[in-house]
Amino acid sequence: MKQAFVIPVYNHGNTLENVVSALEQYKLPILVVDDGNDEENKKYISLVSQNYKSVTVITNKRNRGKGYSICKAVKEAHKMGITHLFQIDADGQHDTQSTCANFLEESKSHPEALICGYPEFDASLPAARAKAKKISNGYTEFLAFEKVKDSMCGYRIYPVEPFYKICTRAWIDSHMGFDAEILIRLIWAGVPVIYKAVRVTYPVGGKSNFRVVRDNIHISFMFTRLTIGMWLRYPWLKARQIKRRKQNSPQENSRQEEGQ
Repeated sequence: MKQAFVIPVYNHGNTLENVVSALEQYKLPILVVDDGNDEENKKYISLVSQNYKSVTVITNKRNRGKGYSICKAVKEAHKMGITHLFQIDADGQHDTQSTCANFLEESKSHPEALICGYPEFDASLPAARAKAKKISNGYTEFLAFEKVKDSMCGYRIYPVEPFYKICTRAWIDSHMGFDAEILIRLIWAGVPVIYKAVRVTYPVGGKSNFRVVRDNIHISFMFTRLTIGMWLRYPWLKARQIKRRKQNSPQENSRQEEGQ
Protein backbone atom coordinates (compact mmCIF):
# COMPACT_ATOMS: atom_id res chain seq x y z
CA MET A 1 0.00 0.00 0.00
CA LYS A 2 1.22 3.47 -0.89
CA GLN A 3 -0.81 6.34 0.54
CA ALA A 4 -0.69 10.02 -0.40
CA PHE A 5 -2.63 13.25 0.14
CA VAL A 6 -4.29 15.38 -2.51
CA ILE A 7 -5.23 19.02 -1.94
CA PRO A 8 -7.11 20.92 -4.67
CA VAL A 9 -6.40 24.65 -4.41
CA TYR A 10 -8.42 27.51 -5.81
CA ASN A 11 -8.37 30.92 -4.06
CA HIS A 12 -7.07 29.33 -0.83
CA GLY A 13 -3.35 29.67 -1.37
CA ASN A 14 -2.92 31.62 1.87
CA THR A 15 -4.18 28.70 4.01
CA LEU A 16 -2.37 25.95 2.10
CA GLU A 17 0.83 26.01 4.15
CA ASN A 18 -1.07 25.47 7.42
CA VAL A 19 -2.69 22.36 5.95
CA VAL A 20 0.54 21.01 4.43
CA SER A 21 2.56 21.61 7.60
CA ALA A 22 -0.03 19.65 9.60
CA LEU A 23 0.31 16.71 7.17
CA GLU A 24 4.11 16.62 7.10
CA GLN A 25 4.27 14.41 10.20
CA TYR A 26 2.86 11.48 8.18
CA LYS A 27 5.79 11.54 5.74
CA LEU A 28 3.57 10.84 2.73
CA PRO A 29 3.57 12.41 -0.75
CA ILE A 30 1.28 15.44 -1.05
CA LEU A 31 -0.23 16.24 -4.45
CA VAL A 32 -1.29 19.88 -4.65
CA VAL A 33 -3.51 20.78 -7.61
CA ASP A 34 -3.25 24.42 -8.71
CA ASP A 35 -6.67 24.83 -10.27
CA GLY A 36 -5.93 27.87 -12.44
CA ASN A 37 -5.20 30.29 -9.61
CA ASP A 38 -4.33 33.98 -9.97
CA GLU A 39 -0.74 35.17 -9.51
CA GLU A 40 -1.11 35.89 -5.80
CA ASN A 41 -2.32 32.38 -5.01
CA LYS A 42 0.28 30.85 -7.33
CA LYS A 43 2.98 32.54 -5.24
CA TYR A 44 1.64 30.87 -2.08
CA ILE A 45 1.59 27.50 -3.83
CA SER A 46 5.11 27.99 -5.17
CA LEU A 47 6.44 28.84 -1.69
CA VAL A 48 4.85 25.73 -0.21
CA SER A 49 6.35 23.64 -3.00
CA GLN A 50 9.80 25.10 -2.32
CA ASN A 51 9.56 24.66 1.46
CA TYR A 52 8.13 21.13 1.56
CA LYS A 53 9.88 18.43 -0.45
CA SER A 54 6.91 16.08 -0.09
CA VAL A 55 4.79 18.38 -2.28
CA THR A 56 4.22 17.76 -5.99
CA VAL A 57 2.28 20.47 -7.83
CA ILE A 58 -0.15 19.57 -10.60
CA THR A 59 -1.26 22.60 -12.62
CA ASN A 60 -4.45 23.36 -14.52
CA LYS A 61 -3.90 26.15 -17.05
CA ARG A 62 -7.31 27.56 -16.18
CA ASN A 63 -9.87 26.99 -13.46
CA ARG A 64 -11.45 23.60 -14.18
CA GLY A 65 -13.17 22.78 -10.89
CA LYS A 66 -12.67 20.47 -7.94
CA GLY A 67 -13.90 17.34 -9.70
CA TYR A 68 -11.63 17.81 -12.69
CA SER A 69 -8.68 18.49 -10.37
CA ILE A 70 -9.19 15.37 -8.25
CA CYS A 71 -9.63 13.17 -11.32
CA LYS A 72 -6.42 14.60 -12.77
CA ALA A 73 -4.62 13.86 -9.49
CA VAL A 74 -5.97 10.29 -9.46
CA LYS A 75 -4.53 9.71 -12.95
CA GLU A 76 -1.17 11.10 -11.80
CA ALA A 77 -1.30 9.01 -8.62
CA HIS A 78 -1.94 5.91 -10.73
CA LYS A 79 1.24 6.63 -12.71
CA MET A 80 3.18 7.11 -9.46
CA GLY A 81 2.06 3.78 -8.04
CA ILE A 82 -0.01 5.40 -5.30
CA THR A 83 -2.78 3.05 -4.15
CA HIS A 84 -4.79 5.31 -1.82
CA LEU A 85 -5.37 9.05 -2.11
CA PHE A 86 -6.48 11.12 0.88
CA GLN A 87 -8.48 14.16 -0.30
CA ILE A 88 -8.37 17.21 1.99
CA ASP A 89 -9.60 20.76 1.32
CA ALA A 90 -7.10 23.62 1.25
CA ASP A 91 -9.14 26.11 3.29
CA GLY A 92 -8.33 24.58 6.69
CA GLN A 93 -11.92 23.75 7.66
CA HIS A 94 -11.10 20.08 8.40
CA ASP A 95 -9.61 19.01 11.72
CA THR A 96 -6.49 17.29 10.40
CA GLN A 97 -4.77 17.17 13.78
CA SER A 98 -7.03 14.63 15.50
CA THR A 99 -8.38 12.53 12.62
CA CYS A 100 -5.77 11.99 9.89
CA ALA A 101 -3.92 9.17 11.63
CA ASN A 102 -7.19 7.40 12.40
CA PHE A 103 -8.37 7.64 8.78
CA LEU A 104 -5.03 6.40 7.46
CA GLU A 105 -5.06 3.39 9.81
CA GLU A 106 -8.66 2.58 8.84
CA SER A 107 -7.62 2.60 5.19
CA LYS A 108 -4.73 0.23 5.93
CA SER A 109 -7.12 -2.12 7.73
CA HIS A 110 -9.68 -1.95 4.90
CA PRO A 111 -7.72 -1.24 1.68
CA GLU A 112 -10.68 -2.15 -0.52
CA ALA A 113 -12.90 0.55 1.03
CA LEU A 114 -13.59 4.24 0.54
CA ILE A 115 -13.02 5.91 3.91
CA CYS A 116 -15.54 8.73 3.83
CA GLY A 117 -15.64 11.57 6.33
CA TYR A 118 -18.91 12.87 7.66
CA PRO A 119 -18.82 16.28 9.32
CA GLU A 120 -19.41 17.16 12.92
CA PHE A 121 -20.19 20.86 12.61
CA ASP A 122 -19.94 23.61 15.17
CA ALA A 123 -22.11 26.73 15.23
CA SER A 124 -20.28 28.20 12.21
CA LEU A 125 -22.27 26.05 9.74
CA PRO A 126 -24.48 28.32 7.55
CA ALA A 127 -28.16 27.29 7.63
CA ALA A 128 -28.40 27.27 3.82
CA ARG A 129 -25.50 24.83 3.59
CA ALA A 130 -27.08 22.52 6.18
CA LYS A 131 -30.28 22.41 4.12
CA ALA A 132 -28.36 21.73 0.89
CA LYS A 133 -26.51 18.84 2.55
CA LYS A 134 -29.75 17.27 3.70
CA ILE A 135 -31.20 17.40 0.17
CA SER A 136 -28.01 16.03 -1.39
CA ASN A 137 -27.75 13.18 1.13
CA GLY A 138 -31.35 12.14 0.51
CA TYR A 139 -30.98 12.05 -3.26
CA THR A 140 -27.64 10.28 -3.03
CA GLU A 141 -29.22 7.54 -0.90
CA PHE A 142 -31.99 7.16 -3.48
CA LEU A 143 -29.47 6.70 -6.31
CA ALA A 144 -26.97 4.57 -4.38
CA PHE A 145 -29.54 2.15 -2.90
CA GLU A 146 -27.91 2.36 0.52
CA LYS A 147 -27.67 4.63 3.55
CA VAL A 148 -25.32 7.59 3.18
CA LYS A 149 -24.03 9.59 6.15
CA ASP A 150 -22.66 12.43 4.02
CA SER A 151 -22.37 12.96 0.29
CA MET A 152 -20.54 16.30 0.16
CA CYS A 153 -17.64 16.11 2.62
CA GLY A 154 -14.28 16.59 0.90
CA TYR A 155 -12.36 14.56 3.50
CA ARG A 156 -11.95 11.05 2.09
CA ILE A 157 -9.46 8.31 1.31
CA TYR A 158 -10.07 6.85 -2.13
CA PRO A 159 -8.75 3.48 -3.31
CA VAL A 160 -7.07 4.67 -6.51
CA GLU A 161 -7.67 1.67 -8.78
CA PRO A 162 -11.51 1.69 -8.87
CA PHE A 163 -11.53 5.51 -8.98
CA TYR A 164 -9.08 5.46 -11.89
CA LYS A 165 -11.29 3.03 -13.83
CA ILE A 166 -14.33 5.25 -13.29
CA CYS A 167 -12.70 8.54 -14.28
CA THR A 168 -11.21 7.02 -17.44
CA ARG A 169 -14.54 5.54 -18.56
CA ALA A 170 -17.20 8.01 -17.36
CA TRP A 171 -17.79 11.75 -17.47
CA ILE A 172 -17.54 13.05 -13.88
CA ASP A 173 -18.91 16.40 -12.75
CA SER A 174 -16.05 18.88 -12.73
CA HIS A 175 -17.34 21.18 -9.99
CA MET A 176 -19.39 20.92 -6.80
CA GLY A 177 -21.38 17.88 -7.91
CA PHE A 178 -18.20 15.81 -7.87
CA ASP A 179 -18.22 14.59 -4.26
CA ALA A 180 -21.73 13.12 -4.49
CA GLU A 181 -21.18 11.70 -7.98
CA ILE A 182 -17.96 9.84 -7.25
CA LEU A 183 -19.46 8.44 -4.03
CA ILE A 184 -22.46 7.08 -5.97
CA ARG A 185 -20.32 5.67 -8.76
CA LEU A 186 -17.94 3.93 -6.34
CA ILE A 187 -20.91 2.38 -4.53
CA TRP A 188 -22.31 1.23 -7.89
CA ALA A 189 -18.89 -0.31 -8.61
CA GLY A 190 -19.16 -2.37 -5.40
CA VAL A 191 -16.64 -0.40 -3.34
CA PRO A 192 -17.59 -0.60 0.36
CA VAL A 193 -17.84 2.69 2.24
CA ILE A 194 -16.72 3.24 5.82
CA TYR A 195 -17.92 6.51 7.37
CA LYS A 196 -15.90 8.26 10.04
CA ALA A 197 -16.54 11.55 11.79
CA VAL A 198 -14.41 14.65 11.22
CA ARG A 199 -14.82 17.99 12.97
CA VAL A 200 -15.48 20.82 10.49
CA THR A 201 -15.28 24.55 11.16
CA TYR A 202 -16.09 27.29 8.68
CA PRO A 203 -13.37 29.92 9.26
CA VAL A 204 -14.51 33.47 9.96
CA GLY A 205 -13.99 35.49 6.78
CA GLY A 206 -13.19 32.35 4.81
CA LYS A 207 -13.70 32.31 1.06
CA SER A 208 -16.22 29.94 -0.47
CA ASN A 209 -15.74 28.71 -4.03
CA PHE A 210 -19.42 27.81 -4.31
CA ARG A 211 -21.15 29.76 -7.09
CA VAL A 212 -24.90 29.64 -6.57
CA VAL A 213 -26.08 29.64 -10.20
CA ARG A 214 -23.21 27.72 -11.83
CA ASP A 215 -22.85 25.06 -9.16
CA ASN A 216 -26.56 24.45 -8.63
CA ILE A 217 -26.84 23.87 -12.39
CA HIS A 218 -23.91 21.44 -12.24
CA ILE A 219 -25.42 19.57 -9.26
CA SER A 220 -28.89 19.39 -10.85
CA PHE A 221 -27.44 18.11 -14.12
CA MET A 222 -25.30 15.58 -12.27
CA PHE A 223 -28.27 14.13 -10.37
CA THR A 224 -30.31 14.03 -13.60
CA ARG A 225 -27.57 12.09 -15.41
CA LEU A 226 -27.17 9.65 -12.53
CA THR A 227 -30.91 9.13 -12.24
CA ILE A 228 -30.87 7.84 -15.82
CA GLY A 229 -27.85 5.68 -14.95
CA MET A 230 -29.60 4.35 -11.85
CA TRP A 231 -32.67 3.20 -13.81
CA LEU A 232 -30.42 1.44 -16.32
CA ARG A 233 -28.80 -0.39 -13.40
CA TYR A 234 -32.02 -0.82 -11.39
CA PRO A 235 -32.46 -4.63 -11.64
CA TRP A 236 -28.88 -5.27 -10.53
CA LEU A 237 -28.92 -2.59 -7.78
CA LYS A 238 -32.26 -3.84 -6.42
CA ALA A 239 -31.07 -7.46 -6.42
CA ARG A 240 -27.90 -6.46 -4.55
CA GLN A 241 -29.94 -4.49 -2.01
CA ILE A 242 -32.24 -7.48 -1.35
CA LYS A 243 -29.23 -9.80 -0.98
CA ARG A 244 -27.65 -7.46 1.59
CA ARG A 245 -30.88 -7.28 3.58
CA LYS A 246 -31.07 -11.07 3.70
CA GLN A 247 -27.45 -11.29 4.83
CA ASN A 248 -28.05 -8.69 7.55
CA SER A 249 -31.31 -10.25 8.80
CA PRO A 250 -29.68 -13.08 10.84
CA GLN A 251 -27.40 -10.52 12.52
CA GLU A 252 -30.34 -8.27 13.38
CA ASN A 253 -32.35 -11.21 14.73
CA SER A 254 -29.37 -12.29 16.84
CA ARG A 255 -29.03 -8.81 18.31
CA GLN A 256 -32.75 -8.76 19.12
CA GLU A 257 -32.54 -12.16 20.85
CA GLU A 258 -29.55 -11.06 22.91
CA GLY A 259 -31.53 -8.01 24.03
CA GLN A 260 -34.46 -10.12 25.31
